[in-house]
Amino acid sequence: MALENQTVASGFVLLGFSDLSPQIQRVLFLLLLLFYLLAVMGNLLVFIILTVDPVLHTPMYFFLRNLSFLEICLTTVTIPRTLVNLLSQDGSISFLGCALQMYFFFIFGSEECVLLGIMAFDRYVAICNPLHYANVMSNKNCVYLAAGSWMVSFVLQFGQITFIITLPFCRSKVVRHFFCDGVAVMNLSCTDTYFNDIIRLATAVFFLLIPFLIILSSYAYILSAVLRTNSREGRSKAFSTCSSHLAVVTLFYGTAMLAYLQSDTGSAHLRVFAVFYCVVNPMLNPLIYSLRSKEVKESLRKRIWGKMTLCRQ
Repeated sequence: MALENQTVASGFVLLGFSDLSPQIQRVLFLLLLLFYLLAVMGNLLVFIILTVDPVLHTPMYFFLRNLSFLEICLTTVTIPRTLVNLLSQDGSISFLGCALQMYFFFIFGSEECVLLGIMAFDRYVAICNPLHYANVMSNKNCVYLAAGSWMVSFVLQFGQITFIITLPFCRSKVVRHFFCDGVAVMNLSCTDTYFNDIIRLATAVFFLLIPFLIILSSYAYILSAVLRTNSREGRSKAFSTCSSHLAVVTLFYGTAMLAYLQSDTGSAHLRVFAVFYCVVNPMLNPLIYSLRSKEVKESLRKRIWGKMTLCRQ
């Protein structure tokens, strides 16, 4: 392969999808471009609606607005560069560019894990402790939760990325992925990465396992509370809002775990799963979560209808 023989003085070469035929690469470019545009436009639309409509300024939609912003950032870190590489067939990336891509991918990925955990806790308080909801999930507390999670992600991931970029790289500079994934880059080091693996495991426990346990425990309590209620309407509403969140959680955690439990970090399966959590999930989330909400659909309908009415006048 051309990329395998390419040398970079002070950087890396992203293998990307260069092992596929040119025809498949062209189809993949069009699909990724379409998915990326849909993901950005869908999440941007949700973000704008949730920002401009005062009716939607509630804790649940506050975190949903954060999720939409996060999805735009997460997919933009990886996909535009992948599209350029598919067109140019040049996967070279500078050392600084690779480090920055890893850093921001780590930040946005870990922040999404924490945010999904916070959103599950929000639903737990709303359904299981509705009388305390206004105090527990006040505007001030929501801002503290969001700001705190971002700060922790920035600080801890800065430490992890520092340990990775200070490794000596004396093997092949070909990263067997379509972006600078931490595991794929560490595999290029010519020294023992045991300490880095411990740091990566600890970080994964903090950002993956703990939020996941919060989500599971929150929904265990929610399910118990919903099954005890006698109101069919209340039960239906609770299941409706919670099912959307569970669908987003399943897509995100499912594809991420399937990708990072692979023993071969350069396998085609890993890249397929990575495409899902980098662009397919962000594209589907506005449809699964936001645009299924009656409040969001009503706000969207009013604004579109209002614009059409003004145009006719």
